[in-house]
Amino acid sequence: MLTYPGRIALPESTLDFLTEQLKARRDRLGTWRKLPAREQALLVLAHLRNGDTYERLADGFGIGVATVYRYVHEAVDLLADLARSLTAALWALAWTWNNFAVLDGTVVRTDRLGALNKLYYSGKHKHHGVNLQGLTDPYGRLLWISDGLPGSTHDLKAARHHDVLLATARAGLYLYVDKGYVGGEGDTLLVPYKGRNLPDHYKESNRAHAVTRAHGERGFAVLKTWKILSRFRGCPRRVGTVARAILTLEHAFHE
Repeated sequence: MLTYPGRIALPESTLDFLTEQLKARRDRLGTWRKLPAREQALLVLAHLRNGDTYERLADGFGIGVATVYRYVHEAVDLLADLARSLTAALWALAWTWNNFAVLDGTVVRTDRLGALNKLYYSGKHKHHGVNLQGLTDPYGRLLWISDGLPGSTHDLKAARHHDVLLATARAGLYLYVDKGYVGGEGDTLLVPYKGRNLPDHYKESNRAHAVTRAHGERGFAVLKTWKILSRFRGCPRRVGTVARAILTLEHAFHE
């Protein structure tokens, strides 16, 4: 059998953070695991960042595939519970004296769905996947990630489902969105002008709007550097949980 050394493009502080969280959980439950907390943390990061499969991790760490599955789910659920709620994200924006955020949606590709499952098929992206909504601050930092919805869900419908538009309006914050959210509720919703042959000042406004909105795309781009989200192979209902777990790790890295 061939073996090779593996690298994870993450700082040591990320491993330290996850190790501490796992140790604290074990202490609370008064339980133990075959692997030390630091080894479990390393295994989980290899899965999330590098997309290593359960089988490969089982061989590398000398444990069973079922054990790898339990270790990953335990850590992911723990991290997801630490992620900001929508309310907490809005408070974070208010505390930093920012008066706007960027709302954007993305569809995470998944291959665990049959070709006939139309509910999860995104006509816009031309593949099966899960719709996630994300709230980004003016500097491109992703603050909040929603639960996942089937990929056929329109962005505006998804935003309404998660109460993003009204919650942001109640907080008195402006929300930059793309044309997929036209028709949404709230006087603070900022959408680009639609139509052809727009006046020059409308075109200029749309260009400025696009520059600001690009920060939202940057937030999701950072999230997708974690290879587990490049083509999700687990249960589609887990996509939102995994994304929130990754967001927790990203915040731990930058704080």
